[in-house]
Amino acid sequence: MHLDFVASFIFASDRTWIWLATYCFAVASAYSTYSLFSGKFMAPRLTLALVFAGFLCQTVFLGIRGHAVGRCPITNFSELLTFLSWSMILIYLLIGSSYRLSLLGVFTTPFAAALSVFALFQPTTPAFPVRHPVNPWLEVHTSFSIVACGAFALAGFAGLMYLVQERQLKTRRPSSLFFRLPPIRTLVVANSRLLWFGFVLFTIGLGTGFLIGQDVDWLKVAWSSVIWAIYGGILVARIRRTMAARWVATLSIIAFSLLLSMFWGIRFISEVPPVR
Repeated sequence: MHLDFVASFIFASDRTWIWLATYCFAVASAYSTYSLFSGKFMAPRLTLALVFAGFLCQTVFLGIRGHAVGRCPITNFSELLTFLSWSMILIYLLIGSSYRLSLLGVFTTPFAAALSVFALFQPTTPAFPVRHPVNPWLEVHTSFSIVACGAFALAGFAGLMYLVQERQLKTRRPSSLFFRLPPIRTLVVANSRLLWFGFVLFTIGLGTGFLIGQDVDWLKVAWSSVIWAIYGGILVARIRRTMAARWVATLSIIAFSLLLSMFWGIRFISEVPPVR
């Protein structure tokens, strides 16, 4: 009886879990921002707890949707946005303590909350009938590409933090913010490794896109190839030391902005659904 009640509560409304995740991320964003700029920065335990709670809510939502459609929950734009936010938060939770990037949540949580809000205003029913059997290459292509986008998002945020720190150093009168953000060297390493991690996943996603068969959307493949070339160029320049860390950070932000624009643009321009 008790298990039936729990199950009915979990599956009552998938949107409820997005609302809860949005609330957790919004509160985490407000708390971390206040503690950072108020001069009373506190231990990030509450922020991490809220982010983890939001992550669990997203996981439940994706689990419900996956159970409903019988496949990876990437059948509509609401699920795609939630999957992107979930991927970004997962990577943040994994690397936050490793690179002393707990303050990355100041930038990550507002973006995660915004994605959740947009997801709430999208239909949760499949935009097009789900095909059975599911094309496994399509599953790999889409899931790897979205997780890569989450890594690129964090690389962009790490780049933004680097630019803030660099500007603080150039003023020669750093504010209290300088002493709360991670050291520049830490941000350079984190940005580089996030770029590499995202690039490897994106390469796998792009490569498997050519194996989908008749389901290939060549408009998306073309745009994805452009994004892949941009990130590849950044990494090559970094390896050859022909690009300063400042430019790598700047281009990380610009490249993710282009990626996000592509993510939205193809959704409305293409005559076929984003995921079939």
